[in-house]
Amino acid sequence: MKQRIKKYLPKFILKQYYSNINKRRYSGNAVECPICHSQFKIFKSYGVVERENAECLKCGSLERHRLLWKYLNEKLNFFEGNKPIKVLHFAPERIFFNEFIKSNNINYIPCDLYPEYFNYNEQVQIEKVDITSIPYEDNSFDFILCNHVLEHIPNDKLAMTELFRVMKPGGFGILQVPLDPNLINTYEDFTIITPEAKEVAFGQHDHVRVYGLDYKQRLENVGFKVCVDDFAQTLTKESCFKYGLIESEMIYKCSKEI
Repeated sequence: MKQRIKKYLPKFILKQYYSNINKRRYSGNAVECPICHSQFKIFKSYGVVERENAECLKCGSLERHRLLWKYLNEKLNFFEGNKPIKVLHFAPERIFFNEFIKSNNINYIPCDLYPEYFNYNEQVQIEKVDITSIPYEDNSFDFILCNHVLEHIPNDKLAMTELFRVMKPGGFGILQVPLDPNLINTYEDFTIITPEAKEVAFGQHDHVRVYGLDYKQRLENVGFKVCVDDFAQTLTKESCFKYGLIESEMIYKCSKEI
């Protein structure tokens, strides 16, 4: 039946068709996205191995985005300051991009190795930047956001070294990766090269490793002072469900000492 619908209906009608289905399926107010404030019965399932209560149907945020949003707003009061702050953002998620570009005190540089993949149609240009060779001077940025990027980078130590180099003394960054808390040591094997084999080994076809609990040490080895923040665990189980958060996810807040 689904194949017949896809075959005979134009794309714009298909989009409306599935939108109406989703409205009926997810209608409710048991969960709420803290970013776009939309409410649903439950968030949509998402992932290669599907996770329940994961994706916001309005803004597309996932658990990690909503956790960082609450962390930046509620614990760090990041958007309330008046002091000018220079921000470097790798692989810029639209939900954070929108907030950063409208903040008057933020000098914002979004970047990616493939900026052509980001069709935001905004006046702020996404710069072409290789994270292992960042084209900015030492001690340039007050804040760096690098969310689920390093697992794609073969030479992650060089990338971390570059992130540390361009961070200002007294600055900080949030450097999140998918991490397996059951692994003591990060697992990587560069003889695994096909997308199919990478998906089996690392959980996704474009990942090159699975980080373990030594991730903190890997960051410290290049100079960062690392605070592993259990912010999600300070919230109630009811709040974690309501906002679609993973209770066990830690936040890696990395700073550069003065």
